Amino acid sequence: MSVDLAVEHCTVVTSQGKSEDAGVAVEDGKIVAVGRSDRLPDADRTVDGEGNLLVPGILDCHIHNREPGLEHKGDWESESRAAAAGGVTTVVGMPNTDPVIDRPTRLEDKLAAGEEKSHVDFGSFAVVTSENVERIPGIADAGPVGFKIFLGSTVGDVPPPGDGEILAAMEEIAETGYRLGFHEENGEIIDFYGEQFRAEGRNEPIDHARSRPTIAEREAVERMITFAEDVGVRIHMFHVSSGSAAEAVARGKERGVDVTCETCPHYLRFTEDVLREKGNVARVQPPIRDAGEQARLWAAFEDGTIDFVTTDHAPHTDREKGVDDPFGNTWESVSGFVGLESEVPAMLTFVDEGRLTLEEWVYRHSTRPAQVWDLYPEKGSLQIGTDADLTLVDPDVEWTLDRADLHSKNTVTPFDGEEFVGRATATVVRGEVVYADGEVVGDSGWGRRVG
Repeated sequence: MSVDLAVEHCTVVTSQGKSEDAGVAVEDGKIVAVGRSDRLPDADRTVDGEGNLLVPGILDCHIHNREPGLEHKGDWESESRAAAAGGVTTVVGMPNTDPVIDRPTRLEDKLAAGEEKSHVDFGSFAVVTSENVERIPGIADAGPVGFKIFLGSTVGDVPPPGDGEILAAMEEIAETGYRLGFHEENGEIIDFYGEQFRAEGRNEPIDHARSRPTIAEREAVERMITFAEDVGVRIHMFHVSSGSAAEAVARGKERGVDVTCETCPHYLRFTEDVLREKGNVARVQPPIRDAGEQARLWAAFEDGTIDFVTTDHAPHTDREKGVDDPFGNTWESVSGFVGLESEVPAMLTFVDEGRLTLEEWVYRHSTRPAQVWDLYPEKGSLQIGTDADLTLVDPDVEWTLDRADLHSKNTVTPFDGEEFVGRATATVVRGEVVYADGEVVGDSGWGRRVG
């Protein structure tokens, strides 16, 4: 009797360790064996890993797939195609779409579109505004991965709730058991400086970054931790960009608050000098910080304060980003860029540089995000009986990213032209090979909702 799929002759890496000349066997989309290649069962289809690494499927729990309403930027099909090509087996979409995902019916519609189009497994966050606190129980029943509040202005202009409304929302969400995440920038601070800089004619890309100072991020982190400590709700800080904010998270953890956080490869790889080198292509919110803040961010990453990495993958058209004039008026450019196909190479390059081990990478890019968002062990593990989500990578290949080769609907990224060591070679979602030999294979609609 044979199984559906066997992936053999790999170095299998989990957060606990690694095994050489090993592999995984799959039946009905589930893992049925993990072990030495010569001890795996016969299979209807065999994939030769050729000595490359096999790890639990990579999760990116912070992407903007832009559907519904902004499909000219991206949609479930195009952005999940990029995920598959990047070695990512599960994505979670953000709620600042058009309309915003602020009620059960809109969440259901977004997830239904994903079931029709996505190449990889997927979920969605729901947004909390000043107008939908009473809807939180119904939204929870519809199955989000979690909730999100935008504390400051960002793409989509979702107005932040007042502090009293945030406390009320925290109480409702605590009852549901879900985790509540934040775009953590103090809106009053960044709006004040943004208006002042415009009035003063400070229009360079670096000025956008300086208009959103680290104090705006750190204050928002500290305020939400204080609120959560009083209410007893689980909270999360999205896209932490500065060491200052990460250190605030550490203080919250030390006080016993259930607070987690993430950072992104662009904050770990670039300093604000990239804004002088590549202009508005690297414009993002919160902004990329100076070398001192980055060093403190790395320290927080290395000591475990930062739980995991995501991308904040955010496709925009060349025109919206101002690619033809990247050093033009920064206030006429939109923030964000794509990252689904550069995140695995970026993290493997850090491994090659000795900044973290392979096991630490797997923990931060697969296991830990699954744990934080209550998807573990079905996602983020290679346990028997769990979803057969696998990412195969060549950790040694040296290459240069060309955005013309990316699979997103729009491809603006400061990683264009950057050199990497390592990349994904194959992606398996619930036992189905969705990327191999440089091609996304299979039909869209294979992905299933999580959460």
